[in-house]
Amino acid sequence: MMAATLLACDWGTTNLRAWTLDASGAVVAGREFPFGVSKLAPGEAQRRFADDVRPGLGADTLPAILCGMVGSNLGWRLAPYADCPVNLADLATHLVQPSGAPDVRIIPGVRSLGFNGQGDVMRGEETQLFGWLAAHPERARGRHLVCHPGTHTKWMVVEDGRLTAFVTAMTGELFAVLGAHSVLRSDVPPDDLDAFDQGVASAGDGGGLAARLFTARARVVGLGASADSTSSYLSGLLIGADVAATPGLLGTGTFDSMALLGDARLCGLYDRALRARGHATETFDGETAAVAGLFALHNMGQRT
Repeated sequence: MMAATLLACDWGTTNLRAWTLDASGAVVAGREFPFGVSKLAPGEAQRRFADDVRPGLGADTLPAILCGMVGSNLGWRLAPYADCPVNLADLATHLVQPSGAPDVRIIPGVRSLGFNGQGDVMRGEETQLFGWLAAHPERARGRHLVCHPGTHTKWMVVEDGRLTAFVTAMTGELFAVLGAHSVLRSDVPPDDLDAFDQGVASAGDGGGLAARLFTARARVVGLGASADSTSSYLSGLLIGADVAATPGLLGTGTFDSMALLGDARLCGLYDRALRARGHATETFDGETAAVAGLFALHNMGQRT
């Protein structure tokens, strides 16, 4: 194993994932820390990084590159958004150095006017996207649709290696809120694939979602469906509506490929919903893409 030359971190709202990488970008060691930026007091991020992250990975003297919400107004230092469209080199020119940390760089997020002119933003997903491109350079040609499922699912258009448009759907957050604080609340895990498929089918074209959501209750109290299937049906309904309607907000045109990037379980559900609508997809691991993106942006930043 080669010696570590870089500390790479994906520092989100709820947790922090950190890796040391060798000169080729391979992972030497990795660790997760339970202090996302939402759990930190103002000014605490720099201390946590120096006192916990660096020594936790034996990386006290390594240069470091960070992505995610650490660059927001909740994090260590605000890294202003880069404007879409953007490529890897553009993003590297916007890297930010926090005060008092000359060997640390923070990757900015990306902003756009959005599908309706009211704006859209991301932090962290852009790093995974460009890591995916770095690991699959053939995808730097043509037009591709990349979906990053999550609390705030991102649908991203990549054209000849540039992120040209994206839309955020609050699918995961809706599922969490409705499942905990509405008449659809349930403590049963969403692991009933038959009920999930029923929800996907019931999503139709994704329109009239507020009305379609009530079917998750009506099917139980009116038609005798098992209450234990509600969370799975709700998951299918929300993901089904997302895959049916959200890509259309990105405009017309065909794609050379459709990719899913992120958590394997969530990507599996999106793949199931997309295939039900006749779309073929490929799935790629989000952590692998994050590491590749951090490494690629560090190297590009060294050259800009």
